[in-house]
Amino acid sequence: MEYFLEWLTLLARWAHIVVAIAWIGASFYFIWLDNHLEKAPDPKFAGELYAIHGGGFYRAQKYRLAPDALPPTLHWFKWEAYWTWLTGFALLALVYYLNPQLYLVDPVVLKLSSPAAIGIGIASLVAGLAVYEGLCRSSLARNELLFSVVLMAFLAIVAWALTRIFSGRGAFLHFGAILGTIMAGNVAHVIIPGQREMVRAKQEGREPDPKYAIAGKQRSVHNTYFTLPVIFAMISGHHAMTYGSGWNWLVLLALGIAGALVRVWFVARHKGAAPAWTIGVALLLVAGSAAVLAPAPPSGHARFADVKQVIETRCSSCHADKPTFQGLAEAPKGVKLDSEERIRAQAAQIRQTVRARLMPPGNLTGLTDQERALLEQWNP
Repeated sequence: MEYFLEWLTLLARWAHIVVAIAWIGASFYFIWLDNHLEKAPDPKFAGELYAIHGGGFYRAQKYRLAPDALPPTLHWFKWEAYWTWLTGFALLALVYYLNPQLYLVDPVVLKLSSPAAIGIGIASLVAGLAVYEGLCRSSLARNELLFSVVLMAFLAIVAWALTRIFSGRGAFLHFGAILGTIMAGNVAHVIIPGQREMVRAKQEGREPDPKYAIAGKQRSVHNTYFTLPVIFAMISGHHAMTYGSGWNWLVLLALGIAGALVRVWFVARHKGAAPAWTIGVALLLVAGSAAVLAPAPPSGHARFADVKQVIETRCSSCHADKPTFQGLAEAPKGVKLDSEERIRAQAAQIRQTVRARLMPPGNLTGLTDQERALLEQWNP
């Protein structure tokens, strides 16, 4: 069964990345296209663009609202978003909800039963989307700066709350999943219904209401700024230094904001006026996070024989060629600690994960504070 789940997880992760590339690629392209449109000679067009790619020339034109008559074939961009969310949720379930005590629950943070942890995780996705929708449909949405400040404050509360409920890794993943749910919701609840209404109006001989175009553009812009923070949250699980700190929620916010600012810079650059301060602040946030998270050097007072004994007792049941821990078919992240060579090669990673209290997950094997201190002091 474990072997089957490994394959299922692999295929879900592969599919998730493929459809996410399709969605993000299309989203980034259309934002780029909008910001590069030049004035068209025909006033019914909002702009046009000539481009060359793959050995051919292209001409793209954007109508101010809609063409006089609908073409026989109209291409929609929606399933990329839907499948990205569906495969992402499937992956969330396979990795976190099938093994909540291993990856999602940290008793040091909060003791939760598996059903409670799963229920809170799913509820966080629904609640995040509901609050965001409420903000977008309120009068706040008419003031871009105020809306951004309130939304940022809400996300800060979400980041703090998640890190007080789940393990750091589980909290970061769910923060990204909330943003991803909001993005998919923007497509399903606003962008596509609005576009359907515009098409329906043309089919019925009515002039499309501009409010649907405005709302769709607004949500598309929101999505493009969410993209890089979501990607960071998704890959952070491979970098324990980010989610293992006691200040992990601030690290999550800082690097999320850095990603959004990078995207702001690129969008502004498309318009020909990229503010340098956005990149500067983004770099400061990254550098500041790295400085805060920098570990102290090991003292080197521990003997390897003692270190090896602790690892064999507390770690090797998972981190071996053939793990004996129930539910694992392969060593997590491919980290194997069943020989002297492998232990020495992973010395820095061992210290980092032990110092951040990330391993063992939920301290399932009972690593004591004395043993933890021993591993932190070891320097090969």
